[in-house]
This record gives sequence, C-alpha cells and structure tokens, in this order.
Amino acid sequence: MTRYAALLRAINLGSRNRIPMADLRALLSGLGLSDVRTHLQSGNAVFGSDTGPEALCGQIEQAIGREFGLRVACLLRTRDELRVVIEDNPLADVADNGSKLMALFLSETPDPALLARNDPVALDPQRVRIGQRVIYQWCPNGLMAAPSVGAFVEKHLKLTVTARNWNTVTKLGSLLNI
Repeated sequence: MTRYAALLRAINLGSRNRIPMADLRALLSGLGLSDVRTHLQSGNAVFGSDTGPEALCGQIEQAIGREFGLRVACLLRTRDELRVVIEDNPLADVADNGSKLMALFLSETPDPALLARNDPVALDPQRVRIGQRVIYQWCPNGLMAAPSVGAFVEKHLKLTVTARNWNTVTKLGSLLNI
C-alpha cells in the first residue's frame, strides 16, 4: 500500500471553499483510503491506498465536488516523493524560518520549452529554485512581499500550483514517517 500526502488547492482560505477537516477525513475514508489523517485546516491529508495517483486525484476531486459542491484541485505526493522534496531543499542553508520558506507543488513537471521561455527563477534569482515538481521560494520579508511565483507558473507554464510553508511540508513528512 502506498502512503500519500494530498494537497488540496484553495481549501479554507478565508471564508472560501470551507470544508471541516472531520468531514474531509470522513469523505476520504469513505473512498476506501486507510489511516486518513489531516493537518491544519488548509486541505492537507495523509493516507494509504493501492490506487495510483492519477486515478486517486480524480476520485478525490469528484468526491469533493459531489459532497461539498466545490471544484478543488488535488495534488498528490507519495511518501518517497515528499521525502525527495524535503531532502533536496536547495534553500535549507539560507532559510532559517519555516513559515517563510514555501514549497510550491506543481501538478506536473514543467514543459521544458515553456520553462526555457518563462523561468520562474528569474523573478527572484537569489530566493527561487526549481526541484522535482516543486518550486522552493524563500520569502524572508513574508509571502506578501515576495514575487507571486505561483501565479506566474500557472499563467506561463500552464500548471496547477498549491503552496505550503516549510513547517507544513515537514509536518506532512512526519505524518508519513519520513
């Protein structure tokens, strides 16, 4: 059985897309996922499943649509994929505050031709790095003061992006026993 971290985009942001985490756990368990746990109120869950990630994303997105009437993107990472995100952090030596280091998870690997023409690193060369289906962004003055890398990637690279701060990423890793 594969252990996954589910990263739901734009859940419980202010008054939008409200889903109580107890209801999300019940929904995911109802899909046959095992050992479902959520973290915070922002659409983070870990669980086990024998279903592949592409089919699983579709099932989760459809179930959320049916149950809550919301159109929400689901990005999944296996335990091993999340381990790589954590271990390969290229900004670990400079980012000294987990709430100001962001991991922007990408729905797919960027198209090389689009990436060559629209490199998000150019937005802030000292503080943005690209990993495997993730972009790391160090925001020492806070996220609101940093370039909007996620919006840039969605517009120019045509990918879905959902961001988590490093504290959340490492907690999800802990919940997956990384």
